[in-house]
Amino acid sequence: MLTNKTPWVILLILWMIGSTWWHVCNIKQLCVDDTQPVTVSAEPALPATPPGADGITIADGNLFRLDLPGNFSFAKSGANANINSLGGSLESMVTYLKGSPGRTVEIIGYYSSAETNTTTFPNLGLARAEGIKQYLVQQGIPAASLTTKGVERNLSFTAKGDSLYGGLDFAFSGLATTPAPVTLVEPTTEKELAEKQKFTSVFEPIDLYFPLGEANYIKTDETKKFFDEAATFLAANKDKKLLLTGYTDNSGPDAVNMRLSFDRANDVKAKLRKSGIDLDQIDVKAKGETEPKADNSTLSGRKANRRVTVVVE
Repeated sequence: MLTNKTPWVILLILWMIGSTWWHVCNIKQLCVDDTQPVTVSAEPALPATPPGADGITIADGNLFRLDLPGNFSFAKSGANANINSLGGSLESMVTYLKGSPGRTVEIIGYYSSAETNTTTFPNLGLARAEGIKQYLVQQGIPAASLTTKGVERNLSFTAKGDSLYGGLDFAFSGLATTPAPVTLVEPTTEKELAEKQKFTSVFEPIDLYFPLGEANYIKTDETKKFFDEAATFLAANKDKKLLLTGYTDNSGPDAVNMRLSFDRANDVKAKLRKSGIDLDQIDVKAKGETEPKADNSTLSGRKANRRVTVVVE
């Protein structure tokens, strides 16, 4: 039954509904508006490898091509390239350039304005190019066939180690010649080098060689003759000594090679404890890379230089 109060009751109910909707939807923001698109932002996925680290190709047109799985890397504001990050060797490029005397290579070093140049070169890119030039010269490439320049560019740095990849490039030019066919020769092994050593006298030096990554030198009939004779002679001549001199190839810093050659000679001394030679009659010296017996620009030559020479003095 309707009364004269009915309209006011209805208005009150509508007002309460409207107030509730306003509070829930506009103040609490709990209502869903299906008409508004929902945008979801996501951070981009990080690359699997650092920028520029996924490989480098060094090519001279159709004459030469070297594909490496890695790239040159540098510390931020650093001038020295980490060649180990290449994942391979530059030896085939060295061989190609040695067999192509008419070709020249411009080495381009890149640098960023975000880096600090602490070298004596006008810019960090030139310093980087000069560093790899010196490395190639050490491998036997004539300095006259190598030029350098520095170029500023936008470089990407990795968060880990604050380093960059791809700081070098190579441009070939000059007279193109067809290189002579290269005959691949199996590199000499340390065992073959050891077997070539012949004993003549304890006063004539004989070289000891080591398997790669091992501390024990390779024993042969000739080295056994040497140490048997040396033990007999030194036992009768306490004023004489056996000299062990360690050597390395030219890979790595001078100071590291000097220490390595000393450790290598000391390893031989430790192995001679059961030989009958008084350890007080054994002297150890280190020469590092200073007196190579073979060409360090070849793999076989570097193997021949990693040795310990023994002689009685």
